Parts: sequence; structure tokens; C-alpha cells
Amino acid sequence: MSLQPPPRRYDYLTDGPAIYVDSFATIRAEADLGRVPESAEKVAVRMIHGSGQTDLVEDLVIHPDLVDAGRTALEVGAPILCDTRMVADGVTAGRLPAGNPVHCFLGDERVPGLAAAWGTTRTAAAVSLWEPHLAGAVVAIGNAPTALFHLLEMLVDGAPRPAAIVGCPVGFIGAAESKDALASLAADHGIDVPFVTVRGRRGGSAVTSSALNALAQEAE
Repeated sequence: MSLQPPPRRYDYLTDGPAIYVDSFATIRAEADLGRVPESAEKVAVRMIHGSGQTDLVEDLVIHPDLVDAGRTALEVGAPILCDTRMVADGVTAGRLPAGNPVHCFLGDERVPGLAAAWGTTRTAAAVSLWEPHLAGAVVAIGNAPTALFHLLEMLVDGAPRPAAIVGCPVGFIGAAESKDALASLAADHGIDVPFVTVRGRRGGSAVTSSALNALAQEAE
């Protein structure tokens, strides 16, 4: 079989690198990046790129130490702990500075039993399996509000602290509340872990992995 492209019927850009450059230029032209810490501008740009929404910047909350803490941790080999495979699969391996391991324990055989015994979701139960890897790790939660709540409860209970948290679960039930809890963790419990989150219902795997990829490497 000889493959041929269909006749061109629409006027659209097909050069991959040009699309990439134009996308980021459009974001910078339309988004108010003055709302975020200067060090986190590229994180914000990539998160906007992952969502397709330039007004996402209005809901971003970024700890001033996020980029320094997250990138330093990754440069020394810290693991990345993800709530779902969708987040893990969105991490660009070529951007990781130290071949960092990317973990998602949602498929672990212990998870269904823990979730049933604790009366919680499997994504939340899987977070408990992070504990041996949690100290100095970079955490990425992009889907399950219950996973973010569970992590925060672990931290309040004395679990090892990660280096940084990308906490952007998406949804209608608990998503906004879990992200508010992350943003107020230091004020409410004296636990100051650098983080990035998106106020409200928005978030998701693409936004979360985009933030991770920006933390992994300065180059855009």
C-alpha cells in the first residue's frame, strides 16, 4: 500500500516547530503573565499551553519557591509521584535531567483492598504507597481530588515532605476544595511545601504534566 496525504482542503499550518513557536508566542501575547512569579513564567506558559486557555493564568497559585525547589530536586534524581497513568505518561522523558523515575501505584495489587477497607477511592489509597518515596520527591496530582486530600492528610499526620507539589486535580466534586486546602496548607498547618495549583474546577492530566515538564527543564 502506498500512503498518500488527502488533498489539502483547509488552510492550516503543518510545520511542527513553527506551530510550537507560534503557540507560545500567542500565549505570551494574550496572557497576563505578570500575575505569576517571574521564575515561574515558563511553568505558567506550559500550563496554559496544556489547557488551551489563556485565562488559566487568572486562577494559578504558584509558591515563590516552586521552580527552584522542584528543579533542584529533579536535578539530583528525585522521583516523580503521579496519581494516574495519564499524568505519568504526559511526562517527557527527554526533559528529565537525571533519568528520574516516574511512579504511579494505581495498578498495585494492594490498592483495591486498601480502598475498600478505608472507604475511599483507589487513587487516594494508592497515595499511601508513596510514603517510602515521598521525602524530597516531586508530586503530581492531576485527576483525583481525593488523592490530593489524602496526601495533605498524610503530611499533616507527619509523613515525609516532598520537595514540590503540582496539585491540579480536575472536576466538580472536591476539586476546588482540595486545591484550596493545598494553597492554605502552610497557613493552616505550618507545612510550607512549594506548590502550584489552579483555583476552581479546572486542571487535569495535560495541565499537570505540562507543569512537570517545565520544572524538569528551563528550555522552552
